[in-house]
Amino acid sequence: MATVNIKDLLILSCIPGIGHNRLRSLVTHFKNSTDALNSSAREIINIEGFNKKLAVTVSAFKKSGNYHKAEQYAVHQLSKMNKSEGGIITFWDDEYPDLLKKIYDPPCYLFIKGNFKKEDKYSIAIVGTRNPSTYGVTMAEKFTQELARLGITIVSGLARGVDSVAHSSALKVGGRTIGVLGSGIDVIYPPENKNLYSRIAQNGGVISEYAMGTKPDAGNFPRRNRIVSGMTLGTIIIETGIDGGAMITANTALDQNRDVFAIPGLITEVRALGCNTLIRDGRAKLITTVDDVLSELSAKLKPLLREVTKHEKKIDVSLSLFEKKIYDTLDDEPIHIDLLAEKSGMPTSDALVNLLSLEFKGLVRQLPGKMFVRL
Repeated sequence: MATVNIKDLLILSCIPGIGHNRLRSLVTHFKNSTDALNSSAREIINIEGFNKKLAVTVSAFKKSGNYHKAEQYAVHQLSKMNKSEGGIITFWDDEYPDLLKKIYDPPCYLFIKGNFKKEDKYSIAIVGTRNPSTYGVTMAEKFTQELARLGITIVSGLARGVDSVAHSSALKVGGRTIGVLGSGIDVIYPPENKNLYSRIAQNGGVISEYAMGTKPDAGNFPRRNRIVSGMTLGTIIIETGIDGGAMITANTALDQNRDVFAIPGLITEVRALGCNTLIRDGRAKLITTVDDVLSELSAKLKPLLREVTKHEKKIDVSLSLFEKKIYDTLDDEPIHIDLLAEKSGMPTSDALVNLLSLEFKGLVRQLPGKMFVRL
């Protein structure tokens, strides 16, 4: 890892030709942001992505006339950040989302109002149209609340419509949620989300790669979307037109080798055209229940699903021969009903009957995705 001074990092970001990828390579190479700022062209030219001209530009920057402006910019940014009671998480910090580090072009730093927690590694994005139907709102509420109750962090873009419904629904059931902005964290957009913004910051975080004071320009949102999909295990699309912003998020998720899920809609509904197209083309998995999502992500969510049951206690009761057979087949690792039936040598219908009895006796718990675990 690297030792990073935030002011140095902001100054380095002002050097012409230095984007997130080159900045990350530069600091990682020297393992210290200050050393990177004071490096020579001879040292820099050996770093991948740097030619002789760019190496000279970087090495000469501290003595150039633009250095003072960059330093003023960095100081101004830190001042505005502090006034907003925000912070910066860098790529080299332990708090930086591990999933986001694995995408092609992760931001070198994120401005944040709120905080990240370790459990945010179990996160799912929910995005969609800014003008959802009643059906779309209902689905966003349903999926968000069921996932949030399991301890899954909900990530979205804090936009009007489905995004706002997802954030507010997660908060409603006491869940965590993270909003990713296409503006600076001190520029709340849309303005009517001011109260929602504050609640998210208290129960998760509002983040942005954009500088303090950055306006919500249209060109910012496609890049914002890669963070929404990049920091999550999968993305759920709820109503979007064929050219909607959620389609961009779906495409970035696929590029990042993440799962994409879509809720089907009426074929006559323009707002459903994007979802239906994703499903038709095999780019998104059709989902109708949360169980469909959890089944696909069961391996990645297994530790979380185990956590759901860790405080449950066994009840000392007598078991029938078939109940004992099922109970002995189970352990503290969630198992799907089909595999359980196969291992116990019972028809699935008989296994379900005995599982129901064991649930009543407090010895078994059913988890989403037709998964079962012994308590």
